[in-house]
Amino acid sequence: MAKQLIFNSDLHFEHKQWRSELDFWEDELKSFNNRLEELVNRWTDKDVLAQLEHFQNSFIRHGEVIDKLQHDINVHETNMSSLDAKGENSLDRDHVKTHLEFRNRMETQRQIYANLKKDFFQFLSKYM
Repeated sequence: MAKQLIFNSDLHFEHKQWRSELDFWEDELKSFNNRLEELVNRWTDKDVLAQLEHFQNSFIRHGEVIDKLQHDINVHETNMSSLDAKGENSLDRDHVKTHLEFRNRMETQRQIYANLKKDFFQFLSKYM
């Protein structure tokens, strides 16, 4: 069975895609937090305020996950750069394994974030 070559440029391309996605999520979270502020000023019902706090906490947590992913991607990019400087590719190295783990982490976070957005938009349609 032939091995498929994996080049640093392929991994770098996916990192760029992930960074763009993470940047987009950060921007969205800013607008979601602005929406929360509007609702806090509008509602005094304790149940609604408890739900607002839940979303605020979820947005904070998601922001922390974004920061961690961005940091880990940057570390991985630095490691790949050192291989590039030596003229080596990541094939058969821990870098590919690490990259695949990042891919799984990103996919998991996409699911979590999609569910959070869906729940938040349902909440907004009810209380806006």
